[in-house]
Amino acid sequence: MPASNAERSDPLEHQQFAVRMRDALEADARRATRDALQVEVETNVFFKPDKSSFLTPDFLVRRGLPGADAFADDTVLVGEVVSGPYNHKRRLWKTDRYAEAGIPWYWEVELDSGRTWDVTSVRAYVLAPIIQAGLAVKSLHPTAYVPVGEWEPGGPGIEFPEPFAMSVSWEDLAF
Repeated sequence: MPASNAERSDPLEHQQFAVRMRDALEADARRATRDALQVEVETNVFFKPDKSSFLTPDFLVRRGLPGADAFADDTVLVGEVVSGPYNHKRRLWKTDRYAEAGIPWYWEVELDSGRTWDVTSVRAYVLAPIIQAGLAVKSLHPTAYVPVGEWEPGGPGIEFPEPFAMSVSWEDLAF
């Protein structure tokens, strides 16, 4: 599947929520790492040094200097904003690519695509190895994302310790 920015057709609300998530994560990242991490939106993550293979997550956290190219080896978290008729096959394809590249964390912000565009949930996934020893059938991939956190509005907000201590209130994500 192509991964060019020209083909992105996300509604404006996706971009707004990606920016809100970036802002919330950036404050915590700076507190935890003193600017060692960059938190960005819609930035190409390159899988190869020649930049011929990449995806553009809605938001990401990476090591490196501001303005430098984002490579998978330096990316610690990628996230997508999803809603309505979001293509399940495309999501699986993207998460497989992120996992193959070894990006440790994948997050999803799910929106209600009705009139309110409210966040309905936020989910965190960690990259985990698939233990294949003793299996008659082998996995197609050596790693996969495993869900490790899910938050819904009405709760105390998003509190999570990895890849740095995060605290995101629902007000931070409100439309």
